[in-house]
Amino acid sequence: MKKNLDIDFLIFDLGNVIIDIDYQKSLQLISSEVANHLQGKVEDFYLTEFHKKYEKGLIDSASFRDSIRAYFEQDWEDQKIDYLWNSLLVNIPSERITLINSLRGKYNLGVLSNTNEIHIMGLNEILMRDHQIKNLEQIFDRVFLSHEMGLAKPSQEIYEKMVFDLNTSPDKIVFFDDLEANVRGAAAIGINAVHVTGPNVIFDYLRHA
Repeated sequence: MKKNLDIDFLIFDLGNVIIDIDYQKSLQLISSEVANHLQGKVEDFYLTEFHKKYEKGLIDSASFRDSIRAYFEQDWEDQKIDYLWNSLLVNIPSERITLINSLRGKYNLGVLSNTNEIHIMGLNEILMRDHQIKNLEQIFDRVFLSHEMGLAKPSQEIYEKMVFDLNTSPDKIVFFDDLEANVRGAAAIGINAVHVTGPNVIFDYLRHA
């Protein structure tokens, strides 16, 4: 990106853009906790209806935890469920925080993420532990989270809602996401969408910003 580009907002996904995530780590931990006859349910966990509802905020955290207990036939305490669920959150590299801080004041910065309350609590713990940052709002101007919006990527509605709330036009936004479907969804309404296929993509794109 060059400084003379007429861009109002840089918008970042969270997973594998700001914070490294490892889905298999979480699934392996869950797998180690359940009986053999339930192993097939582990791989299908992210496809469950209650997971999709939780991501859109259609059920609360208590209901989500109860659904997990029923799905895996376990009597896990809330704390253990949160630990297993948040084990996919790896770390936020310091160079990404440095990049965000270097862009502040030059561009309006935002987040658009498919996520949930438990993950955000876990992410905030990592931010505070590793970077002494209380929450996303301390470093981003706008934070759009699927479970608060009642929408999820890659639906057209979530991008349109974001653009409306930002009071700008799609072509004035650059959006970074690691999933091709989400990039296509954003591009379909005219957002400048960048597919983050590796850890250097955002740095290469923003090198001259």
